[in-house]
Amino acid sequence: MTTTTQADALIDSVAALIKTDLAPISAAVDQEGRYPIEFLRKLAKAGGFAAAVPKAYGGLALGLAPQIHVISEVGSECGSTAFLVWCQSTCALYLLQSPNEAVRERYLRAVASGEILAGTGMSNTVKHLAGIENIHLKARRNADGYEVSGSLPWVSNVGEAHLAIVAASVEDGGYVMFAVHGDAEGVSLHPCPDFSGLEGTQTLNIRMKDVRVPNGDVLAHPDQFGAYMASIKPAFVLGQLGMGFGVTDGSLRTIRESNVAGAHVNQFLDDQGEALANEAAALKANAVRLSQQADAGTAALIDVLRLRLATSELTLRAANSAVLHAGAKGYLMRHPAQRRLREAVFVAIVTPALKHLRKEIHALEQTAEVHAA
Repeated sequence: MTTTTQADALIDSVAALIKTDLAPISAAVDQEGRYPIEFLRKLAKAGGFAAAVPKAYGGLALGLAPQIHVISEVGSECGSTAFLVWCQSTCALYLLQSPNEAVRERYLRAVASGEILAGTGMSNTVKHLAGIENIHLKARRNADGYEVSGSLPWVSNVGEAHLAIVAASVEDGGYVMFAVHGDAEGVSLHPCPDFSGLEGTQTLNIRMKDVRVPNGDVLAHPDQFGAYMASIKPAFVLGQLGMGFGVTDGSLRTIRESNVAGAHVNQFLDDQGEALANEAAALKANAVRLSQQADAGTAALIDVLRLRLATSELTLRAANSAVLHAGAKGYLMRHPAQRRLREAVFVAIVTPALKHLRKEIHALEQTAEVHAA
């Protein structure tokens, strides 16, 4: 079976699972905060977290592009669940890229297979490295690793039986990235205030007090951290495209459905379905190209950030247009267009947020101009 055929088979199985197991509960995920753990377990069995993971670790070895496609398929039905799939699959990629064999051997197969569910708590670190906020976790070295204290206000896809992958500044310089169990000694999990969306993502406040992190749970020590972050950031950002593509696809579906009876008046709206679909197709083609480059370690970060920015902007336009196409129905809390509007805003504010992307792109452009001068 060719790689393309394998990827198609994966997407077909994911689409079927979405229809039977996710579509019936998507409203409950959004409105009742239901954590779709049963769906996540079944998706794991279908390979939904492991498209880009090598076969040596139980993966499918198909690359990043099919993994983005999986997230997109899920997102076309439920953006919150797509975010969870991104969290899990991105943690697998963190572990894959780690220069430390012990942590890969300990966790990668379990995360890729869904045996261990995992959340990525790297938002604060990514924003810190971009000069946006201070880092919240502090670490000091000890004989066999580190001790970490501090708190992260919200980390998704976490719980006592879950793993969280986070980073801390080290007392004597640099940063350490590590995995920690939700039930580890010194770790406490606390509920967050109610969100307008993403309630079903098991997003919690993580607090740490003198938490012992052995070297075997470290993904990157301070001397490895810079090169390691450069290696994971393209896939970290590109994976989020799946959420935007999924919400956009769902919005386009609402536009098509609304036009069955309302095309005669919807034609006067600014963003029409066909034009939005053409824009989405162009972005998806670019995503495949950059994902293949990311797999090879050659993706230019500025191109990745520009694509993520364009996807955020298109997702907002598509979701807004879907509500307008739906009319009064789109204002009902139970209507998918209402949910997708909130999910589209999340795509634009999750790290790296739209404003964060523009800041980083500006900095990279300024650096390029200086070098060209």
